[in-house]
Amino acid sequence: MKIRILSAADVVQALPMADAIEGMKEAYAQLSTGKAIVPLRSRIDVPAEGATLVMPGYLQQGDSIAVKTVSVFPNNGSRGIPIIHAMVTVLDAKTGMPTALLEGAALTAIRTGAASGAATDVLAPKDAQTAAIFGSGVQARTQLEAVCTVRRIKEVRVYSIDRNQAEQFAQEMAGRGPIPTAVNAVEDPDTAVHGADIVCTATTSSTPVFNGSLLQPGTHVNGVGSFLPTMQEVDLMTIQRALVVVDSRPAVWEEAGDLIVPLQNGEITKDHVHAELGEIIAGKRTGRQDSEQITFFKSVGVAVQDVAAAGIALKNAQAQDLGTLMNF
Repeated sequence: MKIRILSAADVVQALPMADAIEGMKEAYAQLSTGKAIVPLRSRIDVPAEGATLVMPGYLQQGDSIAVKTVSVFPNNGSRGIPIIHAMVTVLDAKTGMPTALLEGAALTAIRTGAASGAATDVLAPKDAQTAAIFGSGVQARTQLEAVCTVRRIKEVRVYSIDRNQAEQFAQEMAGRGPIPTAVNAVEDPDTAVHGADIVCTATTSSTPVFNGSLLQPGTHVNGVGSFLPTMQEVDLMTIQRALVVVDSRPAVWEEAGDLIVPLQNGEITKDHVHAELGEIIAGKRTGRQDSEQITFFKSVGVAVQDVAAAGIALKNAQAQDLGTLMNF
């Protein structure tokens, strides 16, 4: 038996953003129509160090199984190694045999960006031209790439608590692929949000990063940073003003503090979540109703994204002869 091993560079080459976005749409549709099996992820907490999560998933259409193992160890920063490590194992759905092992951090970054790209394509105004990005890390980069893949963005504003990182982000991303040359670091959140058609939050903040009352009518917001019940990257005002769409109802009510905290405070009910994105894609629920409506997509990440992304990457890698084949 041979297994194909794909490095981070292989994954980036084999998983173009446009392909990943279409893959996320299909994966979400399967998730919301009962054509996927996705147990809630398992978590192992290591005291004072970090956590390791295991995320298995199966997609009926495409007959794909994958399991992602991802570790988040914050102390790694002081050790000079990445905080996040991940790998994705692909299994043959008929035999259960492992067929591929993919570097998971690159795959996660691309599929998370692609999720927002899918939501933006479904929910954002067709004529959106200005994007605001909160955060300046890897996730922020793929958020911007994805948004610019599905909309003709002419101006980008980036805000980060580390101004130097925001400046570096702006310099690195300007003019890259579908991204416009007008990418500018701004000094405060209000400047970033004012007049923006699309807002993406990809930070590790536990408190809201912008004032939702400043959102103009018609704005679409993607929130991907907060992933714990106590984290609120997006404020109550945004939640109350917006048509709220999520990747997975069970997942967000377990992990998304943006929604869990106001629910616990009696400020919203579970009915405030209008739909899963897959329900809209599959035609089971409506999306944006008019040009003035604010929309908010909350994603905490579900395993179907990894299954779909790994399947696309593996198919392209086989066609391009990428990676290393090893006896297993």
